[in-house]
Amino acid sequence: MSVLFETSLGDIVIDLETELCPKTCLNFLKLCKVYYYNLNAFFNVSKDFLAQVGDPTATGTGGESIWSLIASQKGETAQRYFTPEFVPRLKHKQRGTVSMAVAPAVGEEHKGGCGSQFFITLGDNIEYLDMKHAVFGHVVEGFETLDKLNEVFVDQDGRPLKDVRIRHVEILEDPFEDPPGLVIPESPPVKPPDNSTRIAEDEDPLETLPEEEAEEIRRKKAAQASALTLEMVGDLPFANVRPPENVLFVCKLNPVTRDEDLELIFSRFGTIISCQVIRDKKTGDSLQYAFIEFDKREDAEQAYFKMQNVLVDDRRIWVDFSQSVARLNNQWSNNVKMGPRPGGRGKGGFAGREDLEATRRYRGQSEERGNGYDMVFDVPDHGRRRRRSRSRSPRHHDRSKDRSRRSQSPRPRHRDNERRRSRSPDRRSGDRYNRRR
Repeated sequence: MSVLFETSLGDIVIDLETELCPKTCLNFLKLCKVYYYNLNAFFNVSKDFLAQVGDPTATGTGGESIWSLIASQKGETAQRYFTPEFVPRLKHKQRGTVSMAVAPAVGEEHKGGCGSQFFITLGDNIEYLDMKHAVFGHVVEGFETLDKLNEVFVDQDGRPLKDVRIRHVEILEDPFEDPPGLVIPESPPVKPPDNSTRIAEDEDPLETLPEEEAEEIRRKKAAQASALTLEMVGDLPFANVRPPENVLFVCKLNPVTRDEDLELIFSRFGTIISCQVIRDKKTGDSLQYAFIEFDKREDAEQAYFKMQNVLVDDRRIWVDFSQSVARLNNQWSNNVKMGPRPGGRGKGGFAGREDLEATRRYRGQSEERGNGYDMVFDVPDHGRRRRRSRSRSPRHHDRSKDRSRRSQSPRPRHRDNERRRSRSPDRRSGDRYNRRR
């Protein structure tokens, strides 16, 4: 009678001594049948000594017999352990001996015995365990798996640093009838019964990726870190912002190419919302690149495929999708610390998010003021232009004439006399000060 254990290190086949230890083998086989050992971890591994398993909690204090399990499922109480079967001729002589761990008795109420925990010896002639733990089987296949199990790294408590688990149990032959009340689950468990925080049994901490994949992962992490930094300094509205899909970036332009020229050329692909050739702020000269925003993403894709390397004003232009989010940052903000600002629109307009609203330079600024300003040093460009235009208007010219006329009008004499009287004491005091010197 044999049982196949599929572990994370390999397969192990165990032959059971069903004639010499019938009760122990019955308990072991029925626990295997209800998937009790599935995904259990080896919680105690001692080099050249033994490897212990069979506790769902992986602490060494859990586990129960099949009869106790059936009673607990019915809501009844039963003895947790059963009396071990010691056979003098079955000893721990050879490596691969399988024994049921015997729990010690705790007082008169809790009697010791065998539950679900068992161990496999990893060395020969371990006579210390004879007649203390009940032998009920031997390993017949999978000794290379035992060698791997004997070489695992463990902590000070003997627990492997990397989990070694029983993935599946296959009963090759079962001569015993099921005990009354045995309920077999429909499918084996998919989650380990213990809450392990160690290295997973299917994880390789020393695994090295190919150079290309490792470089790609490094670039993604570096891009995420850069995006987070830009969000912190305020250059991005938020770290996971995506560039618009309907804006094209056109470069290698001729300096003489104007906004109207590009808009006329690209307008055959669809409606253009904006077309802007970027120019120097001081000189106004073209920087030879532009941004074109389409109404639909499909129109931008068509223009991308059709206008690549096209001759415009004797220059081969380069067209690509824009990766800039500068316009989004000028229009939207998600400052969590300041919270919702008064006077906002109340509806988000970017990516369907309601927590984004128009940016403001000052907290007290509202949308009703529009182009106005509160601070003298915060004068926008359009305000300066309006000042110049107003100075050239005839109304303003008339006002200046009126002011000049008013300044040329004769002043009343009594006001001049009052000013002379008010200044006279100051002059007298000054003369006295000079005389004393």
